[in-house]
Amino acid sequence: MRRKISKSAMWGRTFLVVSALFLCATLAFAGPRKISKDLASKTSGNINVIVQFNHVPGALDHQRVAGHGGKLKRQLGHFRGAVYTVSAERLAELANDPNVAYVSPDRPVQGASTSSTAWNLDYHNETINAPSAWAQGLNGTGIGVAVIDSGIANVPDLNASNIAYSQDFTGDSVNGANDVYGHGTHVAGIIAGNGSQSTGGNNFYTFKGVAQNASIVNLRVLDANGNGTVSNVIAAIQTAIQLKDTYNIKVINLSLGGPIMESYTLDPLCQAVEQAWQAGITVVVAAGNYGRDNNLNNNGYGTITSPGNDPYVITVGAMNTESTADRTDDVIASYSSKGPTLGDAVVKPDLVAPGNLIVSLYTPTDTINQENPGNEAPTSLYQTNGTAAGSSSYFILSGTSMATPMVSGAAALLLQQNPNLTPDQVKATLMFTAYKGMQQYATVTDPTTSQTFDEQADIFTVGAGELDIQAALANTTLAPATVGSAMSPSAVPDGNGNIVLVANGPSVLGNNSESGNMILWGTNGIWGNMILWGTGTTEGEMILWGTDSMTSDMILWGTNATAGQMILWGTGTAQADMILWGTGTDQADMILWGTDTTSSSMILWGTGTTSSDMILWGTGTTGTPSSAMILWGTTTTSSADTTSATGSAQVNATSVLWGSKN
Repeated sequence: MRRKISKSAMWGRTFLVVSALFLCATLAFAGPRKISKDLASKTSGNINVIVQFNHVPGALDHQRVAGHGGKLKRQLGHFRGAVYTVSAERLAELANDPNVAYVSPDRPVQGASTSSTAWNLDYHNETINAPSAWAQGLNGTGIGVAVIDSGIANVPDLNASNIAYSQDFTGDSVNGANDVYGHGTHVAGIIAGNGSQSTGGNNFYTFKGVAQNASIVNLRVLDANGNGTVSNVIAAIQTAIQLKDTYNIKVINLSLGGPIMESYTLDPLCQAVEQAWQAGITVVVAAGNYGRDNNLNNNGYGTITSPGNDPYVITVGAMNTESTADRTDDVIASYSSKGPTLGDAVVKPDLVAPGNLIVSLYTPTDTINQENPGNEAPTSLYQTNGTAAGSSSYFILSGTSMATPMVSGAAALLLQQNPNLTPDQVKATLMFTAYKGMQQYATVTDPTTSQTFDEQADIFTVGAGELDIQAALANTTLAPATVGSAMSPSAVPDGNGNIVLVANGPSVLGNNSESGNMILWGTNGIWGNMILWGTGTTEGEMILWGTDSMTSDMILWGTNATAGQMILWGTGTAQADMILWGTGTDQADMILWGTDTTSSSMILWGTGTTSSDMILWGTGTTGTPSSAMILWGTTTTSSADTTSATGSAQVNATSVLWGSKN
């Protein structure tokens, strides 16, 4: 059940919570150190640790660690680290070695799924517009997706042609890469299930994967109880990188995670996913299922898990579709972990996808079925003469683990359509085209516990919005191919009582090139207070997500109708000074992402058709005698001179920093 709740109440609570998170993060990660916080308290016994170096370790490094009492347990390929067993008493000595960059425990990781009850038909494919891709003949053919999870079982809906390669990293000599737990099979089915057990005859609905013909690379890292270690995952990631060209692995799915204990710049798992990203593999990661955690009076904010805290990867939260294909009634799942990330305050998740009551594959002998015997999908969900009896093919799970493979499947479809897309271009496209019309506020009730949770869709709960495959495939505006061009921004205090959005690395997300950092929220004495989500009708300083109709300084997400100074994401129709993502139709000074049709001073991303002063990314097509600069793109007529920084200057343009003038 849902009910609308007060905007002001939620805004005040969120502002205080996130402000407190920044303080906690500062205290938690303060000061440089070479031993992780969770190792510092260890005083006795042998501990399995991941030692990171500034290079890939070799025999001499292993000897140096042995000199500090360490024993090599596992090498990790081309990762700049290895796993050792070390006495707690000698950790400080090891960390003091000048060749050692950082020491952390080989922490546990788990899948990010949860059980629930009260079954209804799952319309997730319709919600994310997957059928539109299938109608275009896109089904993931030729794209390899590495599923790093609990393995994959031999089930009819995933035949031998789907599974290109399998390898076990748990040391299970009996089962190998076969899924004993059940989580990985469910995840793989969401990506590439062929629907054979719900097709034809008595079946009125078919449970198919988003990219049914993708090639799955099965890398098992979780045991029969759904548990694993960071080193297992790092080893699997290294294998995916090594097999990238053999199986055309373009996507890694990580429906798992662990606690954040240090900055992503030190976290070994984050460093491993960055290595895959830099190798050209799009890494999709579950946000975590801790959105209900209020132990720190934080209402679930700041609960993203590792490696979802890394700004490179695509971090996915979960939506509740209310068992309908209509997206307008969708609400954020109460358990879905929320940003910003602990320590680094990275804005996460990046986007969301359906994750509640998702039907996918299993085998009756799975551990997860033994633990949740009521989760077998009733045959009445897909068979005309079905009953309440549980299916032997389909199982129902909820979690960000289930949302993540939907985005992985979407990435496979994008890459089938355009194999030249880089991971950053895939990420930016999915964020740029995400649906933003879901429910803004709701109170949800857990049918099992009767607990109620007040939820809102904001930048730290739903990110850029809900996955929309149809819109993503139709998008023609690409981010830079540069590695890191779509790194998620951070939200940090600016010293003036405001929380501002700051770009990480070379990212195009998070910078305001005219006036410095964007104010994410705060108070401006000239215009008044910000509205986090909703409608401001007069002199509102900022709307994070919603609609403003008069004299708003900034809209971070939504629509501005008149005289607004900035729109971060949405549409400005008249005299908007800046639109960071969307469309400006009249006298907009700046558009960072979108399309401007008249009298625009600057377009950072998109298309300017008349009288544009600057295009940082996009195309200027006509009548641009006053066009001063194109940083990336093409201008075709009436430019001022022939200077070109990158590309070829053929007609009278003042400057092209990257692109061509033709």
